[in-house]
Amino acid sequence: MSDRTPLAIRPALTHLTQAAAGRDRVARLVLCAALAGGHVLLDDLPGTGKTTLAKTLGDSLGLAFRRLQCTSDLLPSDIVGVNVYQRDEGRFAFHPGPIFTNVLLCDELNRCPPRTQSALLEGMAEQQVTVDGQTLPLPTPFLVIATQNPVDGQSTLALPDAQWDRFMFHLTMGRLAPAAEKALLVQPNWGRPVALTPADRPVADPVAFAALAAHSQTPQVQPPLVDYVFGLIEASRLAFAERGGLSTRAGQAIMRAARAWAWLDGRPHVTPEDVQAVFVPAAIHRLVSSDQLQVAAERERVEALLTQVQVTL
Repeated sequence: MSDRTPLAIRPALTHLTQAAAGRDRVARLVLCAALAGGHVLLDDLPGTGKTTLAKTLGDSLGLAFRRLQCTSDLLPSDIVGVNVYQRDEGRFAFHPGPIFTNVLLCDELNRCPPRTQSALLEGMAEQQVTVDGQTLPLPTPFLVIATQNPVDGQSTLALPDAQWDRFMFHLTMGRLAPAAEKALLVQPNWGRPVALTPADRPVADPVAFAALAAHSQTPQVQPPLVDYVFGLIEASRLAFAERGGLSTRAGQAIMRAARAWAWLDGRPHVTPEDVQAVFVPAAIHRLVSSDQLQVAAERERVEALLTQVQVTL
């Protein structure tokens, strides 16, 4: 954490860092995505702290949180809700599903069938859902944090490309440092959200967080930096022609995330280092196959784009 990190967001960043157990960069990227209005896919083996990190994000920001356990028999109505006939009143009443919240944790997303996965697409892209022809807005803010297990695991299905593109970041928790893992072995509360004291809970509420998110987009972007981001997009279209390269929507996600990253450092301008900090997690799942093993194998190929494109400020 920088000494110039805005005071209002410091407690949340501190709590997320504690929940990540030393994986500070992952914690900061998750918070960065939340501020920038993006969704996050946490991809790793079971038991690495993905769910704990997601729950801590909602708690530390004072946002409504709901958890959805994805299974092979999950239906779209289990996510968005359903109209139920009320016999006494002679009418249908809508019973909202878990998607009507601020932070939705979709645990083991790739265990549910494609039809059910697609139920999230409208909400993630447009912050609304359609039930029986009626369009219903979702709460503001609305953030999906999804976890998935390796696709070669039991009863798992690969996510469709359209689903992957809805996520701002694709992150891997990774192994803990040996010292950190040894310390957790004797902690009875490992795997639970970080406990917050009355003095710092909640850090914000939906209205206050919306104000923080708006502030996170105030760092200025100079024209040469726009050229740099566009150069990365163009380079990706040449290097990953088989996948079509990065889209304009991906470029917008990179720019929003870079602004939030700069704001977390208390800087009024976005630098090339800010873009480089968010580029790989924002680009990798859009440039390589959704197969997790291939994502890991081609990470260096995505990182190479940062050395191919020069920036002049």
